[in-house]
Amino acid sequence: MFARYFQTLSNCFKIPELRSRIVFTLLLLLVCRLIALVPVPGLDGALLAQTFADLANQASDGGGNSLLGMYSMFTGGAMEQCALGSLGIMPYISATIIIQLMTAVVPSLSKLSREEGGRTQIIKYGRYLTVLLCLGQGFVMSLGWENPSNIPGFESLKNQSLVIGAADWWYHLRTTLLLTTGTVILMWLGEQITERGIGNGISLVITVGIISRIDRAVFEFYEMFASNGAHPFKGVLLIALLFAVVGAVIAVTQAMRKIPVQYAQRTVGRKQYQGGSTYFPLRVNYAGVMPIIFAQAIMMFPAQIFGTLGRVLADKGDDGSFVLAVGNTITRMGDALQYGSVWNLIMVAMMILFFSYFWVATQFNETQIADDLKKGGGYIPGVRPGNATRDFLHHAMSRLTLAGAMFLVAIAILPTIMTTEFKIPMIVAQFFGGTSVLIMVGVMLDTMRQVESHLAQRHYDGFLKTGKVRGRFN
Repeated sequence: MFARYFQTLSNCFKIPELRSRIVFTLLLLLVCRLIALVPVPGLDGALLAQTFADLANQASDGGGNSLLGMYSMFTGGAMEQCALGSLGIMPYISATIIIQLMTAVVPSLSKLSREEGGRTQIIKYGRYLTVLLCLGQGFVMSLGWENPSNIPGFESLKNQSLVIGAADWWYHLRTTLLLTTGTVILMWLGEQITERGIGNGISLVITVGIISRIDRAVFEFYEMFASNGAHPFKGVLLIALLFAVVGAVIAVTQAMRKIPVQYAQRTVGRKQYQGGSTYFPLRVNYAGVMPIIFAQAIMMFPAQIFGTLGRVLADKGDDGSFVLAVGNTITRMGDALQYGSVWNLIMVAMMILFFSYFWVATQFNETQIADDLKKGGGYIPGVRPGNATRDFLHHAMSRLTLAGAMFLVAIAILPTIMTTEFKIPMIVAQFFGGTSVLIMVGVMLDTMRQVESHLAQRHYDGFLKTGKVRGRFN
């Protein structure tokens, strides 16, 4: 089996076009990693890296700030080093999501997306919005580096600053422009990979950042048994769990319900179109990783807000006063929503369910699909065209979304349970579920499909299946 994979890998470099695309992609990803390592001038990155290491140790004990840890994961560790890529590619992703949601609800953007050249214009809007988000987030990050103790989770850096020298207006302007430039370069490199390389460039940039932390995860995994005296059987179970989780993610990511579609023979003008049958795929995990990102990001704020507000009220209230009682109640609410608590897991699960259906409602337009089938002379066997087809697609997608959302809930809370209940280091637990596994598996599958298409055109076997090319498409 391994010999076949090595043979397939060698076939990739026998095709000149595919070889050039792979080399081009690898070189640009190397540049992306350099951006994540080059520090911003005038900042003490070593102090911040040590603070993140302390937060990781707290997270293993049920504390820490998982929002900062998740954001640092998306930047490939650049945030921990005060590097040029500290903002990562997340502003571009946020801008893209905002534009997609606005396209679904704003009639003018929806009309523009259906016009010729409209998608190109919408992509330009996303780039402009990315720059605006980078300027805002870069300025906020420069303020945070000036007074890091104001950031939740960095209270240990009280009366300390990461800025070397004077934190004047020139520092804020320089840092904001450098961080914005780093993200814009990452965005441009990702688009170049998509156009001239292999795979989705933006997704590959995130994936390489996640993979760059594997060496640290392996070291922490080794330390669990070398220094902490964990039983070897525990390591065997963890490795088996890792294979099981990856296999389940691959199965659910590729799972779909094939709705049969029949096209009748029709005549348009002087042309006659033959009828035929095909299918319309409905993916089980239609929303992908977005519900987990939204849920985890939103659920990090209530605990911090309630905790801060409760402490402020408690400090202002007298013994036995109503203000003190309200402050203590709000503080307990914040403690109940801390990372790893039961209520936090329940709220994250409910958020994932909500955002799964919200994403499908905004991105999956069953009314337009039903109208397009009716105009094209297609119909689902046993279902009348028009409103009946729309209701059938809505009902089928709702059930599939529930199954996909429940799977996302299990994947999202698995790292938290491993960290809080079984004392697995956070950096190790991240590779057993959550956003990291979903992103890596999805990107790898998409990249392998594109490689498969290039190999199939030259009559080579690919990675995903063996056998003849004709049989693979049948």
